[in-house]
Amino acid sequence: MSQFPDIREFMALPRVNALRLSPDGTRLVSVVQSLNADGKSYGTALWEIPLDPEGEARRLTRSAKGEAGAEFAPDGGLLFVSRRPDETAKDGGGETAALWLLPERGEPVRLATRPGGIGGARAAGGTVVYTSDVLPGDAATEEERRKAREEAGVSAILHEGYPVRYWDHDLGPAQTRLFAGRAVREGLEDVRDLTPEPGGALDDHLSYDLTPDGETVVATWRVALPNGDVRWDLVAIGVADGSRRTLATSEGHDFTGPVRVSPDGRHVACLRERHGSEDTPFALDLWVIDLATGEGRAVAEEVFPGSVAWAPSSRELFFAADHRGRRPVFRVPLDGAVTRVTSDDGAYDELCPAPDGSVYALRGAVDSPPRPVRIAADGSVTTLPSPAPPLDLPGTVTEVTATAEDGTEIRGWLVVPADATAENPAPLLLWIHGGPVSSWNGWHWRWNPWIMAGHGYAVLMPDPCLSTGYGQDMLRRGWGDWGPVTHADLMAITDECLKRPEIDEQRTAAMGGSFGGYMANWIAGHTDRFRAIVTHASLWNLDQFAGTTDGANFWQREFGVLGSARYARLSPHRSLGEIRTPMLVIHGDKDYRVPIGEALRLWWDLQRSGVESKFLYFPDENHWVLKPGNAIAWYETVLAFLAQHVLGDEWSRPPSLG
Repeated sequence: MSQFPDIREFMALPRVNALRLSPDGTRLVSVVQSLNADGKSYGTALWEIPLDPEGEARRLTRSAKGEAGAEFAPDGGLLFVSRRPDETAKDGGGETAALWLLPERGEPVRLATRPGGIGGARAAGGTVVYTSDVLPGDAATEEERRKAREEAGVSAILHEGYPVRYWDHDLGPAQTRLFAGRAVREGLEDVRDLTPEPGGALDDHLSYDLTPDGETVVATWRVALPNGDVRWDLVAIGVADGSRRTLATSEGHDFTGPVRVSPDGRHVACLRERHGSEDTPFALDLWVIDLATGEGRAVAEEVFPGSVAWAPSSRELFFAADHRGRRPVFRVPLDGAVTRVTSDDGAYDELCPAPDGSVYALRGAVDSPPRPVRIAADGSVTTLPSPAPPLDLPGTVTEVTATAEDGTEIRGWLVVPADATAENPAPLLLWIHGGPVSSWNGWHWRWNPWIMAGHGYAVLMPDPCLSTGYGQDMLRRGWGDWGPVTHADLMAITDECLKRPEIDEQRTAAMGGSFGGYMANWIAGHTDRFRAIVTHASLWNLDQFAGTTDGANFWQREFGVLGSARYARLSPHRSLGEIRTPMLVIHGDKDYRVPIGEALRLWWDLQRSGVESKFLYFPDENHWVLKPGNAIAWYETVLAFLAQHVLGDEWSRPPSLG
């Protein structure tokens, strides 16, 4: 039996989110997310993954507050963060996330606490480094100052620079700092604040690593620039005295994570991002820097890596990067060329190279949630036991292609229900990915095509212009020209799929979130070929959006200063008068990437124009819909809206909405 027709059962499936390998290569640990007993939230726990394919995954931790941020210490102990209570401590703990150590044998021990909680840790050479959000000023008096602020009822934040928000949370008044201590049996000794006055340098995008001798932290560092712009440098911070030197800086470039120090301590790997402009898209290089000299160079150019990891030899790097609807694993020696390791349709992440030359990883795909695997040196892949069950899919997935107006090949994935035939064709849903610099190449819990296939729909997931994994030319085709070129690409591959006998060309809908929502809005104003359009977390009025999003400086690089002709030409709201298609608008109030004002304006514009529409509003969700109950309401509402307009059923209010 497929699990997908029942949305609630789907929401309860455990999700494998992270993977870590012990330094000696003998233990593999994963962070697994699962539904809590109340059914209203998700919790996390640490699981041991057997290296033997015939073994069985074993749960390591159990607490009501959950555990995350797993990292191995050199001695084989496992660091993690948790709000679990500490029965051995006077304060009892549990109010904020603390740093814990799970030894190879024995019970977890709380190592460190901070009034603002602890976000994660690294350990090497007897040193443990961790992050914590701290109010500006003396860290020793922070707890008192936090209490005074709370008792006075003060929630205000005074900003003196940009940015002020990030995705779904405010920046400030606390600032992220790095702390270091010496690990002993009872906890940490000689704890030092390495960054006592960081400003906002570590507040978002932070990635850091620790050299094997435990003497230096290498971290990304945000630098404020004139007129609200920012740049990210890479810095080396001395653990002994907090001294800081800049390893990498370049006008017009950001040095960003993942930051990875080589096992021999001689090099650090990171990403170097070339800033985009109104005429040129941004580009990413995999960058390696000599820690002694600061000299850096690209070892892989114009790639979009996710996971990056050093081989134990320190002579080569492994990385997973978008490539034609997949995310394969690649290998690059420091003195050689990039070669592809995996050859299947997988989307790989969480790479963990082992001493024997193999690589452990999480492998997902459009038709598979992430599962732990071992990749041999020859590229062969062995699936390991997982805490998550195997799934029986309600259909098939096929790779499809079409030719754009300029001759470019546009490819994508087409999911078709198992019972779709020429005699019983399935209605088609066009799903447009977000980003826009992104790709449909892995498993999606939030936008899962198999739920739709379980309800009889075929789902087309194309990679139009601006998609990653096709080289810089694919980005360049749509850079600063989002609507028209992307629209043409999407229509070309939709037309191609509608030629298939198992697809019903008369019953179609279009859906998208974020940039995909922008394109859904654009499509609504430029064609009436679809019976329904679902637009989630979407951009509607570009001039309004550009000054309220959390990353206005990034946006300005591509679209120029507010009020320029590009905003007017590419804003979907200017085609309001042409919209005839029923629309479902969805948005979360905590979305700072695409602020709620976009949905409120879109909803009012549709209402005042008499367009048949509905507005699904989440007061407590962000750019995504993360709470299980709300996710169920999302799927049920979308399916009810599609059933009404695509299938011709009467409107039925989703049961989850009461």
